[in-house]
Formats: sequence, C-alpha cells, structure tokens
Amino acid sequence: MPDPNQMILATFIHNSGAHPGGWRWPGAPAVDQHDFAHFAHLAQTAERGKMHCYFSGDSQGFPSISGKDAFAATDYAGKLEPTTLLAALAVVTKHIGLIATASTTYNEPYAIARRFASLDHISKGRAGWNVVTSASDGEARNFGRDLNMDHDARYARAEEFVDVAKNLWDSWEDGAILRDRDAARYFDPAKVHELGHKGEHFSVAGPLNVARPPQGHPIIVQAGGSGPGRALAARTADMIFTAASSVEVAKEFRDDMRARAAAFGRNPDHVKIIPSVQLMVRASEAEARRADEELLDLVPEALALRTLSLQLGVDLSHLSVNDRLPDLPETNGGKWVQQSIIRMAREEDLPIGLLARRVVVSRASFSYTGTPEQVADLCENWFRAGAADGFSLSPNYQPGVLEDFVDQVIPILQKRGLFRAEYEGDTLRENLGLPRPENAFVANPALGCEPRMWA
Repeated sequence: MPDPNQMILATFIHNSGAHPGGWRWPGAPAVDQHDFAHFAHLAQTAERGKMHCYFSGDSQGFPSISGKDAFAATDYAGKLEPTTLLAALAVVTKHIGLIATASTTYNEPYAIARRFASLDHISKGRAGWNVVTSASDGEARNFGRDLNMDHDARYARAEEFVDVAKNLWDSWEDGAILRDRDAARYFDPAKVHELGHKGEHFSVAGPLNVARPPQGHPIIVQAGGSGPGRALAARTADMIFTAASSVEVAKEFRDDMRARAAAFGRNPDHVKIIPSVQLMVRASEAEARRADEELLDLVPEALALRTLSLQLGVDLSHLSVNDRLPDLPETNGGKWVQQSIIRMAREEDLPIGLLARRVVVSRASFSYTGTPEQVADLCENWFRAGAADGFSLSPNYQPGVLEDFVDQVIPILQKRGLFRAEYEGDTLRENLGLPRPENAFVANPALGCEPRMWA
C-alpha cells in the first residue's frame, strides 16, 4: 500500500506548455501538437519520475468570446482527442495513470462507459475519467445549441450520467468471462446484467458490451468548485483537481470536500484533493524572476484581455486596461474560476490590464517559479499544512520544465520521504491507495433486471 505520508504527483499535459507564451520560449523546441512522439516523451518522462498520473484536458470547440485573432497567438486550439491519445500512450508506458477528460453534456453514458472501460483494459488498469460539464458556448454551438445548457441543469445531468456509467461498468460481474471451450460457454449469462435505467436525462438498457474494467471502475476525477460541482465531486470522485491561489484557499477547499464526502457516507481518505500548480524550475531566484518576466512578455496584450473575458464569461472589450473590474453578472460557465478572479481583483485592487496579465498565465491556479529547493519547499509546505494530498503540475513549457521537475525536484522530495521511489501497485487505483469498488449488482441483486437477450 502507498505511504499516506507521501504525496501524489500528477502532470497536466498541454501541447507546448501551460503558459500561453510557452510555445514561443527560446529554450522550448518547436513542437507539432499532433506528433505522438512528443506526448510519448512526456508520459515516459513523468513515468521515469514515478509520477502517479498523466492528465489530458479537453474541450470540443473554440473559445466562446469572439477573438479568434487573439487566440491565434496560442497553441491551445489544436489538440488530439484525449482517449485516443492515451490509448496509444498505454502501449509505450507501463505504470503511470492515464486520465482523459470527457464531457457529460455533449456525450452519452453508454459511449463514455465503453470508451473508458476499453482504455482501462488496454492500459491494464491505469485509466481515469475527468468528468466535466463543459462551460463554453463555443462547444454548445458544435452540438446543435446556440448557448450552453444552464449551469445547474448541466450538473443534474452529470449526476445521473456518472451513476449510469458506473452501473454499466458493473453490468459484467468479475469472473463473468469463462472461456470454457468444452462447455461452449464463453461467458456466464447469470453474471451479465441489464440496467433497464430510465431516468430524467437518460434511458439506458445495458449491459455494456465490454467486460468489467480491471479497476472495477476507472478512477473518477472532477474539478468543479461551485456548489453543484462540489456536491458531484464529493459523492462520486476519487480525485478532485482544484484551482487554489494560496495555501489557505487550498486548505479551506480540502477541508470542505472531505466533510462533504463524509456526509455522503464516504471515507474522506478515499477522496484525494490535488491543487493545480503552474510552475517553472530555475537555478536561482534571480533567474526565476527573469524567466517569469520574459515569458509574460511573449503574451500579446490582446490575448491576455480576451482570456480574461473568456474566464469571466463577459465581454470586457469596451473597458480600458486602467479600469477596475465592474460588478459582473454570474456566469453560466465556470463559477469557481469567475469567483476566484473577481476576489483577486477586489482584494488586490487590480486594474483590468494587470488582472488580465495575471489571469492569462494561470487563471485562478497557483503559479510559481523557483529553484528546485524552493519548489520542493512549496510542495512540502502545502502538503504538511493539510492543503493538498498532492499536486497537478502544469509545466510552463514542454518538455523542459517537466524534465527539470523530474530530475531536480522529485529527488529532493524523495530524500525528504515525501515521495515514493517506486510504483507500489499495478493499477492506478492501487498506486493511489484506493479500494476497488464493489460491484453494484453483487451488492444489490434487485438492481436492474436480467437481460432480455437471454430470455
């Protein structure tokens, strides 16, 4: 079993890096974001560092605030579909967890359950699903809608979606596949169950046409910070990503999520809270400050302003860079990010221009550049303060920052006893110290019904 006194480390993979100027950084190689070799190198580097997870975000559209010319200054628009990418990466890695993002708003439970069960089988138990509800009107317009679904309605749909997916994974019991050649029985029909689900949002007969995943269920990841988002995460998630601008904000969030999980009858230790940290490692403090400034200089002002508008869900183009942020209507998008940005603007009295430069780098997440010792100190301080079970690291540019973290920071954490030297288990669930979920049909034989196809 993993040592509970050691932290979890994941890496959030962007094309060329998390920083919008990262792809222009002189030390970063020119990367084709469709080149599999680039992503294979990143995954293998993270695995060499014994990191827990390789995480791929996703969206299914361009940004919804007009400004295509501004966003042309980033490499964010073009990205490979994550489950396809991670299935390929499963072949060139052996231990690291592979977490892909998929939306509950613009997918159906059967397709998602099948996709992630397949990834879990291909990777031999290393798959994770990052559950998102999609915050962008730009995505909505690609799926027959002018505007995105209402925030609370998206989360109500997500609640039912995740439940159906989990029951589909359980529709095959462990041991259902017999491969009994003599008896001509490939599987035991008594261990394959129909859901017969009819809910507010979905009608799904089942069973899934993929056997139960090696982990029972792939790891469920969630990142909602609003009330409905926190409720969904506390009830269903194994790991929760969060954007926290300080150790105090991170601790408040972790304490709240652990209490919410307990209220649902869950063991809080089985819900791992992983703040996002956008970082860069440099040899000295002076070099760190200089690198921060030089990277930010690579971001056009128009991109920073459009990014601020996008994150707030409001067009700010009529305002001056010297204006303060006005009172804003509540967004239908990412409420936690909007609220965090507004709080930052008010508490620090930031004009829009300076606020945009802050937000374009890391949105509401914590951003840090320092020496290897300083980065290790940051991780240790947050971990020991009870603000985090680990971290989702977003390197400012790739692959250099990830290589620096693996080669320079992880050895310090290992020397301090804060990070493992080897993988402890075979599956992602085992490496996170999480139990394999009981099959819902075994626990409750009255669930669902026998498949009509067997009648």
